[in-house]
Amino acid sequence: MKKIFLFIGLILPVLGSAQLDRSVRPQPGNAPNINIKDSEVFTTSNGITVILSENHKLPKVSFDIFTGSDPRVEGNKAGLSDMAGELILSGTSNRSKDQLDNEMDYIGASLGASSTSISMSCLTKHMDKGLELMSDVLLNANFPQSEFDRIKKQNESGLMAAKSDPSAMARNAEVKVNFPNHPFGGVMTEATLGNITRADVESYYRSTFTPKGSYLVIVGDITKEKATEVVNKYFGSWKGGEAYINAAGDGNFNKGNRVIFVKKPGAVQSVVYISFPMKIRTGDNDQLALTVLNGILGGGGFGTRLMQNLREDKAYTYGCYSSTNITENGSWMSMGGNFRNDVTDSAITQMLYELDRITASLVEDDELSLTKSSMAGSFARSLERPSTVARFAFNIIKNDLPKDYYQTYLKRLEAITKDDVLDVSQKYFTAKNCNIVVVGNEEILEKLKVFDSDGKIEILDAFGDPAKDMAKADITADELIEKYILATTNSKSMKEVAKKMKKIKSYSETTELSMAQVPFPLKSTNVWVAPNKEGSKLEGQGMVFQKSYFDGETGAMTSMQTGKKEMTAEEIAAKKKASGLIPEMNYKTSGMNYELMGIEEQNGVKMYVLKLNDGETETFEYYSTSDFMKMKTYSISENDGETVETVVTYSDYKDVNGIKFAHAKNISMGEVGFAGKVTSIEVNGKLDYDSFK
Repeated sequence: MKKIFLFIGLILPVLGSAQLDRSVRPQPGNAPNINIKDSEVFTTSNGITVILSENHKLPKVSFDIFTGSDPRVEGNKAGLSDMAGELILSGTSNRSKDQLDNEMDYIGASLGASSTSISMSCLTKHMDKGLELMSDVLLNANFPQSEFDRIKKQNESGLMAAKSDPSAMARNAEVKVNFPNHPFGGVMTEATLGNITRADVESYYRSTFTPKGSYLVIVGDITKEKATEVVNKYFGSWKGGEAYINAAGDGNFNKGNRVIFVKKPGAVQSVVYISFPMKIRTGDNDQLALTVLNGILGGGGFGTRLMQNLREDKAYTYGCYSSTNITENGSWMSMGGNFRNDVTDSAITQMLYELDRITASLVEDDELSLTKSSMAGSFARSLERPSTVARFAFNIIKNDLPKDYYQTYLKRLEAITKDDVLDVSQKYFTAKNCNIVVVGNEEILEKLKVFDSDGKIEILDAFGDPAKDMAKADITADELIEKYILATTNSKSMKEVAKKMKKIKSYSETTELSMAQVPFPLKSTNVWVAPNKEGSKLEGQGMVFQKSYFDGETGAMTSMQTGKKEMTAEEIAAKKKASGLIPEMNYKTSGMNYELMGIEEQNGVKMYVLKLNDGETETFEYYSTSDFMKMKTYSISENDGETVETVVTYSDYKDVNGIKFAHAKNISMGEVGFAGKVTSIEVNGKLDYDSFK
């Protein structure tokens, strides 16, 4: 390092005194020859291709198994492979999940898995113990029913969150329209999740994780002799049938542009993805030029055409990007971003313009040079990682690439010309046969028709399936509210309701919240004190993360991040419109703005949809058409300039003091989802209201 600083110190005066003609671009040097050490490759008797990259700089070693099976069309069990990947580490016939975790932690190792791989890394001295645990998972994973049920619940929460995540909704629509009846087009829904059984997961695992056609990549402080020994010891007994092979198609190619819309009520901005499949696979001769093309269009930072046009020039968005997704099972191009409602159509116009422009004329010298330099730099930096050599060997073998594919990478990159970029743009890109997916508010629908070649817009739901129109309600909003109040209070008349509610002076509810990203449960406490006091608290591990109160006239929220914030006049006015143990009882007299939208069917269940607006938050409440109980709420509000969307589902209603309360509440905010289980409800008990202030 000292020599580097000395060199810089010596050369700086020379650079400072030299007379340079800065109007002349320096000529790039010739691409250097890349000397990449060959990995050791051998095949075991049971069909595993082993790729070894020795690196003795650190006393660490990693083992990664990749199956040779192709992805499958999962149909009415879409999401099966993902669930299997989540459950692989849930236990074996020899060890429970906790035992696996504890033994890995004890040696400081890491163990990971996906639907097509298992990986383990550790210090070299702990290699045998790490491999013992890894092989136990590979050979003896047993998918306990309790863990299956837990992961299924987590996925239910994730699906609920996906319904309020516009980017997830756009991705679901994108894969469905580009790849129908294709492994890439499978999207998990509540229905497909409900079809998946533990037996399905076990069957998928046994048929996918088979030694024939699989790859074992070993990187680190280990010799070939030792690698051969441990591979035979820990993986030699692995048995299984042939790898699953599926010659997936190229996708669905349009004749004309197609507009697909996903409704996002109340959205203040739209998510737009413009995409199309491409007939190319990993390792094809055009792949490198296509990557350069994408870097110029929208895949290379702030200097790309999309960013310069839609962000810097038009100020339509904070970011607009493109990607070319080239795989051995299918490929596609996608571009898009988030745009204000009032410029959604203008943004689509500009993106299509950039697609058309890049297929109609040569790119500029500066664009080409900058993109190629960036790619060369990324490639050079990747060579600093020991795993890169093994990854290169793995790609060459799996995708049948030329042996010198990576040695010649920089020379091939340097040789790409503007004509090459134009050729591949015209061969693979189009501005006239695109799938234009828009997730947003219905107010923008009419402006989108101009982009569809037939002037028609397809409406899909959050999971990419055809949306069902809302049916007309057979009752009024006031009748719905009354029926709900009677149902939840087990009453025959509103007079009886009033009598029951008069006896309730206080209410306390404790809910245990769990989520995959948090290793410990959270406790949520909500209280109500007659006539109109409310309080809430969120805590865990002995800490109070957030608490709030409203005494009927004033209120505040206190959090660990922001401290205490008093409620504004607008927030107090909104809160008064939805206060009470059963807020619906006060809608008619509190000033709440409400409207019955109709009847919507979700996953075979019909629900009345009641739209509310308290001046601060727009909320959609969903009530069962069969028993009038509340099943879900979807709320949209603004917080510090950010749109906050919250979905809560209610189930497992139980009677407490003559009133039905939900004992299961799943909550999602954006991509974060919680599974909530009500652990206690107390009516007219003692509570410390001041602790919420």
